Amino acid sequence: MTNKTELSRYVKSMRKRYGLSQTDLSEKSGVGLRFVRELEGGKPTLRMDKVNCVLGLFGSELGVINLKEEIEK
Repeated sequence: MTNKTELSRYVKSMRKRYGLSQTDLSEKSGVGLRFVRELEGGKPTLRMDKVNCVLGLFGSELGVINLKEEIEK
């Protein structure tokens, strides 16, 4: 898995900003270590509820983006 996504880069940078190991992040967010590794690795299919458990630690969550509005910018 070398296809890094904006999400995977965000999670890794926030984890490092807070001084957490992948193990720390998995324990604090209530997801498995394997899930954290897959998330940071850019796995294309992940459970959104688990992603939000991780993002919640950083005051973030997944949301809807209106692609039509993004294209018009």
